[in-house]
Amino acid sequence: MSATGLDVFDKTLQTTNIWLGEIMEHHGPDRKVAWHILNVVLRALRDRLPPEVAAHLGAELPLLVRGAYYDQYRPNHQPDKATRSLDEFLATIADGLKNTRPVNPTEAAKAVFQVLARHVDLGQTKKVRDTLPKEIRALWPDSVGASG
Repeated sequence: MSATGLDVFDKTLQTTNIWLGEIMEHHGPDRKVAWHILNVVLRALRDRLPPEVAAHLGAELPLLVRGAYYDQYRPNHQPDKATRSLDEFLATIADGLKNTRPVNPTEAAKAVFQVLARHVDLGQTKKVRDTLPKEIRALWPDSVGASG
């Protein structure tokens, strides 16, 4: 029996819960914190990508996560060099996580990048990685693979 009555909603809830579970493996059993980490890191990532790459990544996200990913998105606002630095990237994540329990922004980014590497198409994750500055790209797992 369907939990929501709509297969598309059941699928996005199931997939989102899998992603949150993987983040909770690194950051503890608090689903709200995991959701917050996922959203903050994805938005920080999105804002450092060219709009076309950001859109292609968004298309790969579960429907529920995709909605949060696009919240407050301004595709015509391109980041400058300073906002593409590792320090600025981590500061953006830290600022986004300031209203939750203490979370290391580097570890938060690594956990979300690991989820993306595991669940998003290999070709798409390569495009995202290749667009990032080398120091941010270094947070991505060494072995990037997709499992669906």
